[in-house]
Amino acid sequence: MGVIRTPPESLGRAELAAKRDIAREFGRASKTYEQASRLQRRMGDAMLARLAEENLAPRTILDLGCGTGWFTRKLQALFPEARVVGVDLSPGMIEKARTASPDRIQWLTADAESLPFAAGSFDLVFSNLMIQWCHDPQSVLSQCRRLVTPNGRLAISTLLDGTLSELKQAWEVADPGQPHVNRFEQPEIWRDITSDVLPGSELVTETKRLPYDSPMGLNRELKLLGAGFKGEGRRRSVTAPGRFKLMSRAYPSEKDGCILATYESAFVYWRAP
Repeated sequence: MGVIRTPPESLGRAELAAKRDIAREFGRASKTYEQASRLQRRMGDAMLARLAEENLAPRTILDLGCGTGWFTRKLQALFPEARVVGVDLSPGMIEKARTASPDRIQWLTADAESLPFAAGSFDLVFSNLMIQWCHDPQSVLSQCRRLVTPNGRLAISTLLDGTLSELKQAWEVADPGQPHVNRFEQPEIWRDITSDVLPGSELVTETKRLPYDSPMGLNRELKLLGAGFKGEGRRRSVTAPGRFKLMSRAYPSEKDGCILATYESAFVYWRAP
């Protein structure tokens, strides 16, 4: 199969437009994000527990993709002497975080692929379930590596291929050939990227499953998070109710009538040389 190459100038415009769309959608979800962020809390708490075990004493901390600041505030509480900075692509998320947080935390709207900080600015860079939304994860990891001080720490979580596999399969039955679920990186590719950019890093993968009352409940949670399908092939019109019903019937259910959604998660831990 041939590759259709987009002219660089067109690619740049498309990428910027996509980033604006992502920032806008997450901004719209800023008021409902925390009530729906079950997976985000589980994964972020796992990273915090790991960091707490290491008896760190960072003076400067970056929460990259901070969202509403839930874990930015937790980082400040865990390391009360540190200067903590929260960064997110979405102005709406940053505004929500600022109004719900202590004045001592600093906030900035910025692109993770082009961060306005000097090299070696942070003793700890923390990023929870953000990098999977980035156009170029390798570039983001390179930014993180640049920002970490010598002997500093990096803790990142993301999602891998196989995430929402049940939802994907149900939509393939209800709406063949039309994508409805975000694409996530293959585990092998993610392993190659992290080992290349962050030599000596530790990659931990886990399969997590969360229960929902129905496929529509899962769809509702994704909307509340601002994490709905963002691919280029998505429909520009509202999906017909009939297709949602077909998808719900095709989704595998448990004996009690509830459903499970699979999330293939990955954690990356790295200490800078």
